[in-house]
Amino acid sequence: MPWGLTRFQHSGQSHFVTFCCYHRRLSLTTDASRRIFESALERVRHSFRLQVYGYVVMPEHVHLLLSEPQRDTLADALKSLKQGVSWRLLAKIGGPLKPGFGLSGERHFWQKRYYDFNIRDYPQFVEKLRYIHRNPVKAGLCERPEDWEWSSFRHYATGCEGRVEIESEWTARERERAAGKSCAAIELPPSSQRKA
Repeated sequence: MPWGLTRFQHSGQSHFVTFCCYHRRLSLTTDASRRIFESALERVRHSFRLQVYGYVVMPEHVHLLLSEPQRDTLADALKSLKQGVSWRLLAKIGGPLKPGFGLSGERHFWQKRYYDFNIRDYPQFVEKLRYIHRNPVKAGLCERPEDWEWSSFRHYATGCEGRVEIESEWTARERERAAGKSCAAIELPPSSQRKA
């Protein structure tokens, strides 16, 4: 990825984010490693108060569709996520406990940077969410999106809760039920991003 690019954060827009394992190594191939990633994503979602609209964990990279966090910056949230996953996975396999951002010669887990695309309207939101959910099929890991356990697809298809809380019409309706009230319409992403 080129250096010196400007990131447009604090824009109120959603973000499509991609980051890769170091040298595209197949470091997320086990159920345990993917569970660790999902657990870390849920922790970051909660602690940085951001919304996760979609995600997929692939063997060598991750795609996320996120809001901007209410606490700190998106870059801070992603750094916390990447470090949390690397520390846990490197400790599990007995490697040196380096998060992947240190001096040469240390064991790396993630590439240092990440790709960030601002979502400007609802069609882009839908396009990126579909891309996320179809990625395992395109990579030949499964035949249908619902066959890949490590994404938000099943939540959108059935409304079932997974390891990561997904912000969707399903979760908005569940909150309404829990509060004992009903709202007229739920829009995702925020209405400022939706074209008329």
